[in-house]
Amino acid sequence: MPEPAWRREDEEPDYRFSLANERTFLAWVRTALGLLAGGVAIDQLATDLAPAALRTALAAVCALGGAVLAALAYRRWSAVERAMRAGNPLPHTPVLIMLAVGVALIAAVFCVLIVRNA
Repeated sequence: MPEPAWRREDEEPDYRFSLANERTFLAWVRTALGLLAGGVAIDQLATDLAPAALRTALAAVCALGGAVLAALAYRRWSAVERAMRAGNPLPHTPVLIMLAVGVALIAAVFCVLIVRNA
């Protein structure tokens, strides 16, 4: 895969900042994998916890959330890298609040299901 053109523009940032940005990208990818694993676990292991339609919906939301987060992780990494190269402020992302609210909602649904089945 060829190097993106923006990597040859502006100034090379301090490698420590680039590596920190890469670690953040990898943390986002780990979170995406966690969501995907959660979706698989819901679908395969929680068969008695919820009706099939609700279980399938929750699993699909987790898996889709993981896919979207993985794609957004690369967009975020490249946006931060370009900002550092140009000496601009780091860009804001609404993804963090959306991720936090999404996971909180899924956790709340599971709490209700667990208490209902106890």
